[in-house]
Amino acid sequence: MISISFFKKFEFCPAEVTLSVSPIHSQRRNKKQSTPEYPEELYSSLEYRLIGPFRGGRSGTVTGVPGEPNLYYSGATGGGVWRTKDGGRSWENISDGYFGGSIGAVEVAQSDHNVIYVGGGEQTVRGNVSSGYGVWKTEDAGKTWKSLGLDKGRHISRMRIHPKDYNIVYAAVMGNLYKPTTERGVYKSTDGGETWKKVLYANDMAGAVDLTFDPNNPRILYASTWRIQRTPYSLSSGGEGSALWKSTDSGETWTEISKNEGFATDTLGIIGVAVSPQNSNRVWAMVENKDKGGLYRSEDAGKTWSLINSDRNLRQRAWYYTRVYADTNDEDVVYVLNVRYHKSTDGGKTFTSDNAPHGDHHDLWIAPEDSNRMVMADDGGAQVTYDGGETWSTMNNQPTAQFYRVTTDNAFPYRIYVAQQDNSTLRINYRSDDGSIGEDDWESTAGGESAHIAVDPTNDDIVYGGSYGGLLTRVNHANNTTRAVNVWPDNPMGYGAEGMKYRFQWNFPIMFSKHDPNKLYTFSNHVHLTTNEGQSWELLSGDLTRNDPDKLVSSGGPITQDNTSVEYYCTIFAANESPLKEGLLWVGSDDGLIHVTKDGGQTWENVTPPNMPEWNMVNSIEPSAFDEGTCYVAATRYKLGDFAPYLYKTTDYGQSWTKITDGIEDEHFTRVVREDPKRKGLLYTGTETGMYISFNDGIHWEKFQLNLPIVPITDLAIKDDNLIVATQGRSVWVIDDLTVLHQLDDAKKSAGAILYKPRDSYRTKGRAASRPSKTEGENLANGVITHFYLKDVSEKDSLALTYTKMNGDTLATYSTYAKDKDKKLEPKKGGNTYVWNTRGKGAERLKGMILWWANLSGPKAVPGTYKVILNVNGSDQTEEFTILPDPRAEVSVADMQKQYDFITEVNETVDRAHQSIKKIRAVNDKLDEFIKKYKDDDTTKALVEKARKMKEEFGSIERELYQTKNRSGQDPLNFPIKLTNKLAHLNSLVSIDDFPPTDQDIAVKNEMSGKINAQLNAFDNLVDKEVSAFNEEFNQLKLDYLSIEE
Repeated sequence: MISISFFKKFEFCPAEVTLSVSPIHSQRRNKKQSTPEYPEELYSSLEYRLIGPFRGGRSGTVTGVPGEPNLYYSGATGGGVWRTKDGGRSWENISDGYFGGSIGAVEVAQSDHNVIYVGGGEQTVRGNVSSGYGVWKTEDAGKTWKSLGLDKGRHISRMRIHPKDYNIVYAAVMGNLYKPTTERGVYKSTDGGETWKKVLYANDMAGAVDLTFDPNNPRILYASTWRIQRTPYSLSSGGEGSALWKSTDSGETWTEISKNEGFATDTLGIIGVAVSPQNSNRVWAMVENKDKGGLYRSEDAGKTWSLINSDRNLRQRAWYYTRVYADTNDEDVVYVLNVRYHKSTDGGKTFTSDNAPHGDHHDLWIAPEDSNRMVMADDGGAQVTYDGGETWSTMNNQPTAQFYRVTTDNAFPYRIYVAQQDNSTLRINYRSDDGSIGEDDWESTAGGESAHIAVDPTNDDIVYGGSYGGLLTRVNHANNTTRAVNVWPDNPMGYGAEGMKYRFQWNFPIMFSKHDPNKLYTFSNHVHLTTNEGQSWELLSGDLTRNDPDKLVSSGGPITQDNTSVEYYCTIFAANESPLKEGLLWVGSDDGLIHVTKDGGQTWENVTPPNMPEWNMVNSIEPSAFDEGTCYVAATRYKLGDFAPYLYKTTDYGQSWTKITDGIEDEHFTRVVREDPKRKGLLYTGTETGMYISFNDGIHWEKFQLNLPIVPITDLAIKDDNLIVATQGRSVWVIDDLTVLHQLDDAKKSAGAILYKPRDSYRTKGRAASRPSKTEGENLANGVITHFYLKDVSEKDSLALTYTKMNGDTLATYSTYAKDKDKKLEPKKGGNTYVWNTRGKGAERLKGMILWWANLSGPKAVPGTYKVILNVNGSDQTEEFTILPDPRAEVSVADMQKQYDFITEVNETVDRAHQSIKKIRAVNDKLDEFIKKYKDDDTTKALVEKARKMKEEFGSIERELYQTKNRSGQDPLNFPIKLTNKLAHLNSLVSIDDFPPTDQDIAVKNEMSGKINAQLNAFDNLVDKEVSAFNEEFNQLKLDYLSIEE
């Protein structure tokens, strides 16, 4: 890099460049769409379900609102814009439906808190950095948004709004990180973002990284520019264009102040800047510089500088941090963010260090009225403090995790394995036994933040995971043991790739053979195999990369080296084995080569597509489950500044290739492609901006976004007809039923109504919450999930869903004409979903009943085959479906039938009793009316006495059946429960899990049922004799009959 120390101080006043806002932006740009293979409405009942985890991923920007102590905003890396209204106890996304992706800046207007500007593209430019979608603005606190351009700026690190006029706004634009561009610098708008003028520009490789007002004078601004470049094999921070600037005329002209007396000389890197609100002359600058790096302070508004603190803890790994913040209430208090955050109370001379809940801190907002109230952005999301950092809100309530790869095991429920950036690996349950998927449903596993993970096919508790530095660990969850089984345990930290025996990328592949569970493969620039759990490794190949020495160099740039193996290049980045033939292995390198072996690695053939651009990073390889010679490849060149999608297909073992990207938008670059193993030609691909689907083997692609937010897709897995989606910024999502797609055919394209065959369901525990949790993942609905499609729906239409046994006996019916709310069907045009909970008939719970641990629900259907019938205006469609036993169940299906029969009998008796109580209450109401009306009539005196006696007899029966004194939930502890409560309690006990009733359960049921039946017999006798006699006397007196309604 060229030193800029010899340049003289000069004023920068660029020729005026005004940009009008274009209505078309990168994520909205559409190619001309051809007719889809299948209209989306046919499968629009499908939805992505957010599994979680709710464990925050990286946030690079936060802000609070003056005078609003519970309101904060956060921008996630890949995850859009989030808001908390309860001081960080829960967060909600407010950008979904408009934009998403990586966020670099969020700013609230001081003059109107409903006005918020957002800049896309993170400023934390690590190896998995993600670009954004320009500037967005809301004037209603996030309900609606408008795009304001600058989308080619890619990375916007700061937005600043004039404190008195929210139409005056500034954007610090870093620009394209990978290649030269003039679309970087500081931009200004005076019309609320409708047009932009570039007011500060350093050069085509140095963009604006920090920007701040003088808090006491908005005409004065400070900005820093930074020369930063990423390539697939390097990071370079610092050089010509890195500088600190000041404007005193509202940003119209700028003067470089990093040449002023006392400032660091020679090559500069990233610079953070802050001004004390208590003293505008006190300006702080955190500076990356080889010999004189550290915290600088000016006492004359930037005219002269002093190096106050050069502690390396403040400036380590400068490109990832280098942010400084002045306390709002005390000019001697200053914060510097790094791995830890550092606070000085003596003007920067000394610091104390601490961590927010995660660490790796990137942004801080301090309330102007109370500097103890702050919000922090770090690699675990956003957290709030009200006591100056003594305590912080949690990071475990934000579903913004970033994942690299995803795989599954064979447990029930199966677990999803992912590695979270800046955190641990995880295995998380696909479904839970309660109402949501929370922390008790996931745990850490093998490897580190960047891992590929491989699960032993014969033992789900033995897991292998990688990490940077070539670390490969074997974890035995059953025994709680961990062993390192690195191929070559020579720690490379701090070194470039040029001297490595084996080059392991930090995201190096690991996989078991699909045919031999004893074979575990891993990949550096070579292929390695172990058959003894990593005790020893066999080399199966030579170097299968380009092995370009110019790209095997130390990374970091002219100031600070940064070698973690993230930038190790010329490595195998993707690998897979054919599911049809053992030893048919495909590997792809991050430098653009594809090799195949048909003999387990004895010989390798370079089959790189000749029409694929050089240096394409092969990110995923998918051998076909239908044809041995067919394979699909997803690649990307985004780290070269090329954001185009690259997908390829071969049908002849790589001898020829076809590019298959038709229908995918220009800048939706591709990371992964997967083939559906159940339907030939059905493909899924994940891009930087969302999901696509192809029904014709890649000839054409259609968007498959449905309800998925706009987010980078990093990997896909298919398991048990589920599509699992790993994202970079929105955790893990799942489509639960791909069988809907499997059933599509030409006849369905013109159908007025379609009933899809339900996929197999399980008689198991768990449920979907009635209202989605704000802090935990969404659980799978428990029951038979039934999808159906209606081309049109009107109020006059008659629809019914009926579930029956195979012999036709009806188990449940739901319809548009049902009177019972629980049986009401409310269909809509397009795709519909209904979940039958599989339960048989329950017992009615009468209004006001207080019961203690009593279950009135029907029993779950016994595993077996059933039917569902969709009736639309008299026309039937029927499909069969299967309910399977929970594999964890300890009993046979026959025992489950015993449970079903027992609970059914209990419910029948309880319901008969409750219906009798209902009748008793109706009769007694009538008797009360009679008594009140005729109590003073001498001619009915005897009859009134008889009415009182009957009322007492009926009441006595009710009181034996149910404790009528109970009026609140804890009353049963004072007034003992009665017969129906006791009998219904057996339902509670026996339905705890899949077990038949015990002998004691049966004995108590018989005893309670006998006592209940005795009371019901007494009730019947009372009705037959006393009521009949009463009505005869009524008749003689020419009064109305006392009737008992059936």
